[in-house]
Amino acid sequence: MGHVGAHMMLSLDGFGSGLNQTRERPFGSVDPRDLGRWMFEDAENNKDVIAAVTDYGAYIMGRNMFASPGPDVWERDWTGWWGPNPPYHAPVFVLTHHARSPIAMEGGTTFYFVTEGPDVALARAKQAAGERNVAVAGGVSTTRNYLNSGAIDVLHLQIAPMIVGAGERLWDGLTARLEPIGARHTRFATGLDYRVVKP
Repeated sequence: MGHVGAHMMLSLDGFGSGLNQTRERPFGSVDPRDLGRWMFEDAENNKDVIAAVTDYGAYIMGRNMFASPGPDVWERDWTGWWGPNPPYHAPVFVLTHHARSPIAMEGGTTFYFVTEGPDVALARAKQAAGERNVAVAGGVSTTRNYLNSGAIDVLHLQIAPMIVGAGERLWDGLTARLEPIGARHTRFATGLDYRVVKP
């Protein structure tokens, strides 16, 4: 069985998204092109990192990662932010309080909606991944919760040189112990890798 990893883009002050998230602005007051310049404008120098983000056998994400925040009632025509062919190409387990039938997309991505909680989502993702690794794909609170529970083995961060000031901050409420295992820099981000010390 593989390990559980997590990848996240953060500002220098630790925010993965800003305030006032909407359907039109999934990162709220933060422009994702600023957080993700390392990926959008410097892809050649970061091709290994970009490839690693989508090299998993299954994924877990929070409801707000899949759909805009607000009352947890599904819009039936909404199939995620990524268009008809999401980048995952593997099963994706979405944590939610409201049931919904699975959504099969192009390229092998199928979204499954899990109402039984994070432990069940993790067990289903591990079963679906088989010998491959599982990724916690976000958002911030989902990643923090899995870090604090000790479920994540390795955390990969891309730190953008910007200050956000308010929004969803990974460090708020984080109790997991992180041990640095790697670092690298490119033009628009500093990559930091951590092993999660198990409780």
